[in-house]
Amino acid sequence: MDSTISCLAAWMPRQRWYAGKGRAPHLAIIGSWDLPSPSPGVVVRTYLVVDESALPIVLYQVPVVARATADVEADAAHVIGDPEPGTTLIDGPHDPAYANALLALITTGTEAVGSGARAQGFPAGAGAPLTAMRSAVLAGEQSNTSIVYRPAEEGAAAPIICKVFRQLHGGRNPDIELQTALAAAGSEHVPPAIGSIGGSWPDPMGRGEQAGSLAFAQEFLPGVEDAWRVALRAASSGEDFTERAEQLGVATAEVHLLLAGLFPPHEASEQDRAAVRAVWDRRLVTAVSEVPGIAARRAEIEAVYDRALQHPWPALQRVHGDYHLGQVILVPGRGWVLLDFEGEPLRPMAERTRPDLALRDVAGMLRSFDYVGGSIRLDRPDHSVDAVTDWVAAARAAFLRGYAGAADVDLADVADLLNALELDKAVYEVIYEARNRPTWTSIPRSAIGRIIDRPG
Repeated sequence: MDSTISCLAAWMPRQRWYAGKGRAPHLAIIGSWDLPSPSPGVVVRTYLVVDESALPIVLYQVPVVARATADVEADAAHVIGDPEPGTTLIDGPHDPAYANALLALITTGTEAVGSGARAQGFPAGAGAPLTAMRSAVLAGEQSNTSIVYRPAEEGAAAPIICKVFRQLHGGRNPDIELQTALAAAGSEHVPPAIGSIGGSWPDPMGRGEQAGSLAFAQEFLPGVEDAWRVALRAASSGEDFTERAEQLGVATAEVHLLLAGLFPPHEASEQDRAAVRAVWDRRLVTAVSEVPGIAARRAEIEAVYDRALQHPWPALQRVHGDYHLGQVILVPGRGWVLLDFEGEPLRPMAERTRPDLALRDVAGMLRSFDYVGGSIRLDRPDHSVDAVTDWVAAARAAFLRGYAGAADVDLADVADLLNALELDKAVYEVIYEARNRPTWTSIPRSAIGRIIDRPG
């Protein structure tokens, strides 16, 4: 086991989903289980690995396939290492032995019991037929690993995408909970659910046993781009986007209304309002300490927050939680489809599943439209500033028009709250950009100024 830990400790820090960049990991395996292997000598195993160098401790799901080294190509990508002579570990999602066993676990609803941990498949409805599938890992993800399955024979079955959660938390992941409920209710704005995997493991903090989500599979919609790419291309060329933006507002409202029916909302109490304001204030303190120039506008930012508390708030309900143009796709003949209801992955699960303001999703999308314009100004300084500014304003207005009409809400009645939520998002963004992309801080800094200067 020590040799396996050594291999993982050398490999994990190079993975995009590893959260402990910049420090040496201190790993321990707290549980594992095996899935059926396609051939003798091939082991399909999932390790649950805690990194004790992080505060708080982070728990990772690390599926591996152990093969004879002689059977592994010398230049094979995604090799973890050789824990013992003659045996090579491969990152599970990139090996068909794991990918096929994972899909079988989901669609058959079977159970895998291992050392200190277990996994259980939960098909959604009738699940999906077990047909021969080709698998490939979706590129570009940050915090999870998604496997795309396509039928070996064209038309034999619909493509499937299965998201393997790399960081594990106790509690049901909202990506599974919300999308499964929406799909079961007949929403056209989410892909049909195929099923999920739940499991249990020892609490890394020594408080008994935890149960949570391990993976989620749903229909894959190939050949479409996310709205960020579509909007960026439209804004760059001056193509009108208002009709699509308005329909996106309609789709967003329809999902919010359905969620409010599936998961009953509750009135915002003074305690709820105080908790939200406390989050705004903590974020602002961080921005003031890390980003030059924010301190000079602190009082004006706080005044926007104060105005939001002077009016009644809408009821709190389940929401998307991390809503932006990269989380929606436009499917021909179907319209807008929303993805990734996981919420902000680094937030505790208890926070991600807590009822929130639906307007937070609206504010997130408004900020995303603003980022389209800001990124064009940065990448193409020769582009007409006025043209981009007009495009962004038109898209934002159309989105709000569509949302207000479908939700049957007068946004003028909640303008101060929406301004505060958008401002808080911009404050978050300025912290993120200062830490990761300093040349992009101008985008949220400009937004902070514009929101502050709006008539109160």
